[in-house]
Amino acid sequence: MSLISLKSVRKVYGSSVVVEDLSLDVEAGEVVALLGQTGAGKSTVMNMIMGQTPPTSGEIRVHDHDPLIDFESLRGRVAVSFQTDRLLPWRTAQENAALGMEFLRVEKKERNERAVEWLKRVKLDPVHHQKYPHQLSGGMRQRVSLARALAVDPELVLLDESFSQLDHATSKALRADFIAVVRHFKKTCVLITHRIDDALEMADRVIVLAAPARIKLELSIKQNRNSAEWIAEASRKIAAEMAGQFTPGPSEPAELIVEGRSG
Repeated sequence: MSLISLKSVRKVYGSSVVVEDLSLDVEAGEVVALLGQTGAGKSTVMNMIMGQTPPTSGEIRVHDHDPLIDFESLRGRVAVSFQTDRLLPWRTAQENAALGMEFLRVEKKERNERAVEWLKRVKLDPVHHQKYPHQLSGGMRQRVSLARALAVDPELVLLDESFSQLDHATSKALRADFIAVVRHFKKTCVLITHRIDDALEMADRVIVLAAPARIKLELSIKQNRNSAEWIAEASRKIAAEMAGQFTPGPSEPAELIVEGRSG
């Protein structure tokens, strides 16, 4: 069953076409990366999925609801983590992790217990649970942000460049910890990123977008995740496609090129 469905979606701002005839589906339990250079339209697609902005034409459904019109129906079922942690500076890590549950009116004792549980699951040491954001490193703050998103027990998690401001080592460790939790609890996840490593290390499927947001390449990674050679070749092809250089040829392995579309 598709948790997210976009059909012939187009988005225009003034005279600028930002999304052009985009159709895609995300299945329950799937992790999908929307990958592309700055300006490819990734954030606009995410904002439409979140119900922050309407499409100019076409149809978007999240859990079979229009996310713009039926926002209340999706409350608690969809959670978002952004590029910046967006923590409240006057709240401790634990209090920040509990924030989403407050909006859902979860009883105080339960939300505190769940906040602690999820902070531990994203591997934030308990010694930091009562510290304020300014006392935490960037990686620790992002762990709190991810715990806050997961603590409401959403069916769908949206990540908007959530690892891009971290150094390489911190980002790699946090990606591994986060995706382990997502797979364990069978969450559906869509992440947007401009970093190939993020996509290949986390996703079951990578969709490369080019401006105005349209699918240029689609790769299924799930069956090839443990093949270093396959991943290296996929990385090369994605990088070339993002640079506008790659055209699928007759010798391309069928399991790599699921779909290649140009403008």
